[in-house]
Amino acid sequence: MSNALKRQILRHIEATGPMSIAEYTHICMSDPSHGYYQQQNPIGRTGDFITAPEISQMFGELIGIWCIEAWRQMGEPEAFNLIELGPGRGILMADLLRAAQSTPKFLEAATVTLVESSPKMQELQRKKLGDQCTWTSDISELPAGPSIVIANEFLDVLPFRQYVKHQSQWVERAVGANAEFSDLEFTIGSGFIDSRLLPEGAEKEPDGAVFEIAPAREAIMQMVAEHVKEHGGTTLFIDYGHTASGFGDTFQAVLKHEFTDPLVAPGKADLTNHVDFFPLIKVAKATGCHTFRPLSQGEFLLALGLLERAGNLGHGEDEATQARLKSEAERLALPGQMGDLFKCLAFASTKMALLPFAIDD
Repeated sequence: MSNALKRQILRHIEATGPMSIAEYTHICMSDPSHGYYQQQNPIGRTGDFITAPEISQMFGELIGIWCIEAWRQMGEPEAFNLIELGPGRGILMADLLRAAQSTPKFLEAATVTLVESSPKMQELQRKKLGDQCTWTSDISELPAGPSIVIANEFLDVLPFRQYVKHQSQWVERAVGANAEFSDLEFTIGSGFIDSRLLPEGAEKEPDGAVFEIAPAREAIMQMVAEHVKEHGGTTLFIDYGHTASGFGDTFQAVLKHEFTDPLVAPGKADLTNHVDFFPLIKVAKATGCHTFRPLSQGEFLLALGLLERAGNLGHGEDEATQARLKSEAERLALPGQMGDLFKCLAFASTKMALLPFAIDD
């Protein structure tokens, strides 16, 4: 598949040489003319992928209940920031705020801020949420004051790097071009990784093994953790990934709900990789925040009452509605679906009983 962004990338590679996967991903997602985020609406059943808030209102409602309990653990401040990073079409926040109507003091105290860099996504969020929120495009501009920060499928879209074992050395994997400069292909770059950053057992991995690292994620996590530590509050990150660093190629592209080659359609497909939560936990701890043992999404939602909420919504409804709610709950929480692939990471400025998490430090 040929497109304008692919031709642009090929010209760049011809002029300057192969580019890192981090640079390639950034261009594909954020190019101002042809980047993926310039598409009107990539999320949802008519887009390329569907997120948990799009699957069921129960997801955002339960996160709303979690936020209320977190606010109580923070001492019920009379004013606090409710911040969402990468809020998609605004559905999660809309469901959260609707669930929070049961606690008027929480809503009166909350100032809602959405961190969104895409003007088109901001437009969709405004249509959904109206004047209930304020916006910023820069995560370094989080508002001062006690904060609850939430993010669903935000970390996976941040740029990452890959290193491949080649002749017993770990060298950066890059995106290059074929001999005719007519197509993209993976190649070996010129960069090396500090061996101290590799997980245990790297020397035993065979040639061709891949290790992924995401300095951009760690930088974002540090900014959020420092904000929470300075101003007070807590966070909840939900994303697909793993809690122990290891080896493997998880670079993937999704186009119209199907996996595709990440190099085939630059700017047309969603590019992500699996989040390694282990270094992010280390970053949060290093800032002085208190971290909690990560939970699977299934553990998190079931502990918050997913099944009970599904039962309440289905009470008195027809069989088709009850079957739909059952299917939604299963997709969100069952192993083999989103329940075990997605993980939930929380940390707070001080030790607190942040249910359903257990403090791990």
